[in-house]
Amino acid sequence: MSIAGKRALITGIQGFTGRYMADELQAQGYDVVGLGSQPSDEQNYHQVDLADGPGLRALLAKIQPDVVVHLAALAFVGHGAADAFYQVNLIGTRNLLEAVAASGKSLDCVLIASSANVYGNASGGLLSETTLPAPANDYAVSKLAMEYMASLWQDRLPIVITRPFNYTGVGQADNFLLPKIVSHFRRKAPKIELGNLDVWRDFSDVRALVGAYRGLIEAKPLGQTINVSSGHTHSLREVIEMCKEFTGHDIEVEVNPAFVRANEVKTLCGDNARLRALVPGWTTPSLGETLSWMLTAE
Repeated sequence: MSIAGKRALITGIQGFTGRYMADELQAQGYDVVGLGSQPSDEQNYHQVDLADGPGLRALLAKIQPDVVVHLAALAFVGHGAADAFYQVNLIGTRNLLEAVAASGKSLDCVLIASSANVYGNASGGLLSETTLPAPANDYAVSKLAMEYMASLWQDRLPIVITRPFNYTGVGQADNFLLPKIVSHFRRKAPKIELGNLDVWRDFSDVRALVGAYRGLIEAKPLGQTINVSSGHTHSLREVIEMCKEFTGHDIEVEVNPAFVRANEVKTLCGDNARLRALVPGWTTPSLGETLSWMLTAE
């Protein structure tokens, strides 16, 4: 499909992923419009809350996007208020889909970002899209409920659902683990407090993640759910060692019991075969490359 003049609406455009997504789509020739809940003077940005159904409908009727990338979510797993996850991730997404459907425009694709957290404490090995979900916290339950709710709109909207595993990069907030570790090394802190060092995670680079999202928008595997993952895992212990090697800085790691989550998912590794079949040639940099970028960024 020709994307010249195609308009893409990104929800949560001011977030970590949203900024990279905007750059990715603009580089491909999309006319990018953003939506978020916070005020901003940025061009082509609209402030509207996902809780505001009428406001969303009015905005979508005006914007008439060809593509919607829905990134806005309450994302931090450690967030305390369970109600907020359901209000934003489930009800907010439903309000958005209702507004998109009412806009009167025939869209190319509505990409909805869910989360690999829906797999929960599934046993080891690669988790594929056919792995039975077993969400272990309210955040994950809200995302799985969102997926089920979105499926109710599949006969009316061209929906694609992604399940990103962990991803990181320059600009991610320090309340996420890797940026927290990187920032301690960058400022040569003598020690760092962490939770369980023996959790194994599948990490992608945010630049590769938005590339995957763009590729899926173009492939349009409508009605499908697709993992976005590297297919490799690293423990936090390994991450610390990599940062030590890059910086030459030794850091004392103190395990704070308050940071050890009771329902911690021990190992999350994503099978990315479906993504690679849909977006040929897709890869993500090694975690070492991503950490090096984060440690040396200006």
